[in-house]
Amino acid sequence: MLRRLVAGLAAIVLVAEAAVLVLVHLVLGRTTENQSMSIAGSDPDVMSKATYALGAGMGAFLLLCAVFAAVAAIRDRRPGRFARILIVAAAVTHGVLGILTVVLVGWAAFATMMLILCLLVLTLLLYEDRAEQAGPAGPAGELKPTNP
Repeated sequence: MLRRLVAGLAAIVLVAEAAVLVLVHLVLGRTTENQSMSIAGSDPDVMSKATYALGAGMGAFLLLCAVFAAVAAIRDRRPGRFARILIVAAAVTHGVLGILTVVLVGWAAFATMMLILCLLVLTLLLYEDRAEQAGPAGPAGELKPTNP
């Protein structure tokens, strides 16, 4: 029950985060485009389009992670290998961004990033492999022979 709840919450939070990040990147891209801002002579059109592309890419990545977390919650099974790789990448990204947000934005943003990080890590750790649940003696309790 807890596994499904955590994976479902992770999926919901990732969808909300994806929507917020896409909105922030749309505002930043529009601002750069309207004010013709440039940094060290960079082309403002390239900067605004890159901001749009980065927002779309981050949003798609987070939505894909949310889909995998939702599938894990619905099936009540461990995510597949590709899904685990994506969720680990998202967790590492949230850890690094959490460090940056505490300095740049504040403690509330840090707490939010760490909450999302905890949900992602719990989504990975709460689902044990079926072989790990059986233990070293096997599913029926018999001992398996080993080679010396």
